[in-house]
Amino acid sequence: MTEPHTNPPLDPTSDADAQAVRDIAEVPAVEIISAAAVHLMSAAAVKCGLAEDTDAQSAAELTDLDEARKLITALAGLVTAGATEIGDHHARPLRDGLRSLQLAFREASSIPDAPGQGPGEKFTGPVR
Repeated sequence: MTEPHTNPPLDPTSDADAQAVRDIAEVPAVEIISAAAVHLMSAAAVKCGLAEDTDAQSAAELTDLDEARKLITALAGLVTAGATEIGDHHARPLRDGLRSLQLAFREASSIPDAPGQGPGEKFTGPVR
């Protein structure tokens, strides 16, 4: 059995690693938070069966509502916690995307969650 590949820790004394650290240091927090949110949104959309450029059978094969619930809940936590830090201008589209995913999840689920019990609703409140 092989061990999973792990990246070695950064060595700030190497030129390449030092440059990587400087590059990360130059990225504003709002961009890092937004990028993380977009990655969560994209993954949740695929897991809800909303993948673009796939036929119905492929979309059904990619759908995994248990995984989508986890991703949407993580996204809700990030958006809710980060909104005050990144400002309304950046948070509004993230909240809109989150709400759309919550509604898509509700539509894709054959067993409806009770109001306030859907993915991420403990952070956002009930979604209608």
